[in-house]
Amino acid sequence: MNPEASVPLTGAEIVVRCLAEEGVEHVFGYPGGAVLYIYDAIFKQDKFQHILVRHEQAAVHAADAYSRSSNKVGVAIVTSGPGVTNAVTGLSTAYMDSIPMVVISGQVPSHAIGQDAFQECDTVGITRPVVKHNFLVKDVKDLADTIKKAFYIARTGRPGPVLVDIPKDITVHKAPFSYPKEIEMRSYRPVDKGHSGQIRKAVQLLLSAERPMIYTGGGVILANASNELNRLVDKLGYPCTNTLMGLGAYRATSDKFVGMPGMHGSYEANMAMQNCDVLIAIGARFDDRVIGNPKHFATNPRKIIHIDIDPSSISKRVKVDIPIVGNVKDVLVELLSQLDASEAKPNQQTLAKWWGQIDEWRGRNCLRYQDSDTVIKPQSVVEKLWDITQGDAFITSDVGQHQMWAAQYYKFDKPRRWINSGGLGTMGVGLPYAMGVQMANPDATVACITGEGSIQMCIQELATCKQYHLTPKIILLNNRFLGMVRQWQQIDYGSRYSESYMDSLPDFSKLAESFGHVGMKIEKPGDVEGALREAFGMKDRLVFMNFITDQAENVWPMVKAGAGLSEMLLGSEDL
Repeated sequence: MNPEASVPLTGAEIVVRCLAEEGVEHVFGYPGGAVLYIYDAIFKQDKFQHILVRHEQAAVHAADAYSRSSNKVGVAIVTSGPGVTNAVTGLSTAYMDSIPMVVISGQVPSHAIGQDAFQECDTVGITRPVVKHNFLVKDVKDLADTIKKAFYIARTGRPGPVLVDIPKDITVHKAPFSYPKEIEMRSYRPVDKGHSGQIRKAVQLLLSAERPMIYTGGGVILANASNELNRLVDKLGYPCTNTLMGLGAYRATSDKFVGMPGMHGSYEANMAMQNCDVLIAIGARFDDRVIGNPKHFATNPRKIIHIDIDPSSISKRVKVDIPIVGNVKDVLVELLSQLDASEAKPNQQTLAKWWGQIDEWRGRNCLRYQDSDTVIKPQSVVEKLWDITQGDAFITSDVGQHQMWAAQYYKFDKPRRWINSGGLGTMGVGLPYAMGVQMANPDATVACITGEGSIQMCIQELATCKQYHLTPKIILLNNRFLGMVRQWQQIDYGSRYSESYMDSLPDFSKLAESFGHVGMKIEKPGDVEGALREAFGMKDRLVFMNFITDQAENVWPMVKAGAGLSEMLLGSEDL
């Protein structure tokens, strides 16, 4: 018997010991009445570092990015009531993008639940729609098992955030401590291995394709299957597209990469998706922003293979022909093995013809833009950033035009380097994401590409960066508009710019300096490269670069909401 098991610990001490047993190194949080015993136990331990944020939303976002960039389970702690409600946006952001995370929330004492006690809310009820699972701990003896289950559920199957709600009295009660090595749950048994027969069918279909297309999403990155994907694409010689969440899964500098698909995807990626005869979807979910109108997508007959860990994602929006449920990495390993063993090979003649068509679409040069000597073009800032960082930085972004320009013009060759909110589209994540990334990757180059609307939503986290010596480089593409809102208003709402102009912006340089950081304002195109080089030369400082950019610039190409994937606007001339 474990001798430690007979020593009673308080619930708060059990929480801290459980996190240590899980190998947790960093916890993001904000204290409050219901979690003070837990914070007292944190004060007495040295197994992990706690990072004090300035808003609970940022704690959850930082834990989210910590996970995205490291393949570890992110951890956050919030107090009851407003602590939990502030965390909901972060939970929902992680849930939509399938990010493994454990959030520990305080709750009012057990006897006060349901009594409208101070800082009480129905945490389990409020968070149920935005977590993979949640727990309310009613007995201190269940606490260690519950936390073990939370980590297990968060990281296995289709990953996601799990919340553990702990009443304050449970953190005081004592119980013998022992942490289970393994956990088994009768009601939760995710499948990892794909069906061999289905994989065999997929191999046969892939090898017989005349116009094949490989379409991959965030599931490839979550499954750490980037190496297998690169082998598959290189072996077959087929065109590959990565969704917004999948960027970096296949290297963007390869000639087999045809760009991102979808609403702001490349012309060649969208046309190839629409006109292929065999489509293999790997860890992607046929999102509305990727395939546009499903009816339009279905007008061209094609055979579809779909590999996904989550059976509920298969044939959810688009009917598929060969479903394969399983962990993407495991399925790709077997698929590659069967390809190696197969005597059949792709038809090089038909493949060459298909590549000829794709190269013709590529010739449209859909990402071209009109550069300027007088006003900074946001696309050029991202291109210069790629040059200076050699494509090796971790890039976080907020949501809007700047996010799309980052996705289009920064060539991601490695997985887990592009950290953004894909499914929920959450403004305000960029700075806390940069914090989480840097805590997980302390020696890495981290840059946050943001807009003047997004950055103000969590700008107080500049104080957290100062306290913990975090030094991301903030690249503000400042067009004095809520850019994506303005673009839609121009295109669909008769240029009626309702509440999208920001006419009372702070002096961002002075604001950054007031937090103890370096501020820069860049207004001339000729100064862009020099400013970036100077900023990235300051390894030990957070540098806030305020680039004053062209107000009229739009993100092209664009597939309007409700339109088909091949019904693209390539520029203002198409309006």
